[in-house]
Amino acid sequence: MKLFKVGRITHYYDKIGVAIVELDGTLSVGDRVKFSKDGEDLFEQSVDSIQVEHDKKDTATKGDVIGLKTQKEVKEGVEVFKI
Repeated sequence: MKLFKVGRITHYYDKIGVAIVELDGTLSVGDRVKFSKDGEDLFEQSVDSIQVEHDKKDTATKGDVIGLKTQKEVKEGVEVFKI
C-alpha cells in the first residue's frame, strides 16, 4: 500500500466535525485517506465531500484550502495521506 502526502490539518471545528486542510496534492471525492501524527496512524476514512470557500467540489488541487468532514476529531498538524 503506497501512501502519498496530500496535506496537513490547520484547524478543526469540533462542533461540526470539519477539518481545514492545506493541500500539497490532489484530493477527490471517493479517495481513501489516512490521518497520521508523528508517524502514528490515527484513522482512515473515505472522502465524502470537499468544500472550497463553502462551495462543494469533486476535486481540489495543490494550494487549495479545503473543508473536509472527518469521522473523528483531529488536531492541528496532523498529516493527511491518500491511500
